[in-house]
Amino acid sequence: MADKPAVVLVHGFWGGAAHWGKVITELHRRGFGSLHAVEIPLTSLVDDAARTRKMVQQIDGPVLLVGHSYGGAVITEAGDLPNVKGLVYIAAFAPDAGESPGGISEEMPPAAVENLVPDSDGYLWIEQDKFHESFAQDLPADEALVMAVTQKAPLASTFGDNVTSAAWRAKPSWYQVSTADRMIHPDNERRMAQRMNPRKTIELVAGHASLASKPGPVTDFIEEAAAG
Repeated sequence: MADKPAVVLVHGFWGGAAHWGKVITELHRRGFGSLHAVEIPLTSLVDDAARTRKMVQQIDGPVLLVGHSYGGAVITEAGDLPNVKGLVYIAAFAPDAGESPGGISEEMPPAAVENLVPDSDGYLWIEQDKFHESFAQDLPADEALVMAVTQKAPLASTFGDNVTSAAWRAKPSWYQVSTADRMIHPDNERRMAQRMNPRKTIELVAGHASLASKPGPVTDFIEEAAAG
């Protein structure tokens, strides 16, 4: 296990660290001994990047940062630490400096945008009865129901938070596109991947929650990045 980097997994909007559950068990089975899944507050990009940096700074040795969805914006912002050796994007936002997830989505709106509902406290939710079709249409209904009921809503203002420095401009990166994504337009994913000139891009026939619906291929991809 000593030759493998530590893997830090960063979740996105409408989920928590447990969304990585299947990938965590698969990485462990493959000999990754240093696994971490940060629980970010989804209150602002500053807060979420700070929480991620704190976890990375506690790790002695090289780190591979893996972000799903909005977690991609977080690893883009927090990935400048010297022990971060690579960035893996799983159906994720990869903003450049001065860009926000919301601004990127406005260019090519995702199919499920109409299923997002704000509450009176400023948090943005996916309607529970629309969660399965929006976020995880390729998961069993029961699994999607649990995700819907336990969803972790972000403050809506977080969508507009700009990245200040894009770590993918300096660090090796890898990108997985979900071709049936309804939360980030697949063509937006392809555009973000292409401009970062990653070591490798793969496409999976999957919805937004590819980390849960395609844990095997996602783990393969993380393992390949770790070896690279």
